[in-house]
Amino acid sequence: MDDRTVETIVAEQHGSLGGMLSILTAIQSEYGYLPEDALRRVAAATGESLTDIYAVVTFYKAFSLKPRGKHLVSVCLGTACHVRGAPRVADEFIRQLGIASGETTPDKEFTLETVNCLGACALGPIVVVDGRYYSNVRKSQAAEILKRTREGLDQPRENRRFPLSVRCPHCRQSLMDTAHPIDNVPSIRLTMSWDGDSQPLYLSSLHGSLRSVCDREIPAHSITVLACPMCGGDLIGESSCSECGADMARMTIDKGATLMVCARRGCAGRRLDLETTPAEAD
Repeated sequence: MDDRTVETIVAEQHGSLGGMLSILTAIQSEYGYLPEDALRRVAAATGESLTDIYAVVTFYKAFSLKPRGKHLVSVCLGTACHVRGAPRVADEFIRQLGIASGETTPDKEFTLETVNCLGACALGPIVVVDGRYYSNVRKSQAAEILKRTREGLDQPRENRRFPLSVRCPHCRQSLMDTAHPIDNVPSIRLTMSWDGDSQPLYLSSLHGSLRSVCDREIPAHSITVLACPMCGGDLIGESSCSECGADMARMTIDKGATLMVCARRGCAGRRLDLETTPAEAD
């Protein structure tokens, strides 16, 4: 492990909003998991206790303390995917790879995991391999997906980000703010309340980007209240975040689609639900 890699990541991210989550995400991206030695270096560099860092790592399902295979296969078993036959899809991947969920093949080629949500509920069953989304997957497709992955025929899409135009579900007014662009596109403006204080919160409107701007530094993991800045309506919906279990704020996109954003500060939980006709499962 290169000491400079961890030091550089900490130097770039420490002190920013959600800094610890950004540090851990960057380290996992570099090594494929979170090595113990890297976490000890993070603790030494940030002054945080190793116990607190482990608490963050084990709280969020996206982090892994074990080495993963060259290819990561994620099969969604959330409600929307489940009713469309996702358990049969997962069982077929288990049979094809000869491992259980959470395990890695002996040749270190594949790691298989099952998750509660992959952010595209209306297109389920969803399978993600190395960042590439497969929608409406049937169990008969599992072998071909693995074959194409081994042969490198399906490379991850480099640019899955696309701008969204978001409205308040209560007053139907646009939440887009051209005066505070993020990622070179208009941001989504919300009102965020925490500890008795309300502040504007600006989110990137690019689906796939987690960038946000807020004048007040709010501790990571804090539960906030997200509301429409025009009508003041509370945006909290009926869904819970698959990453941390907190409530999610609901916003409307054209043609009946909805954008769900976790109300926990620093959590990466976001979901885009599309209005479409589900495919018939095998």
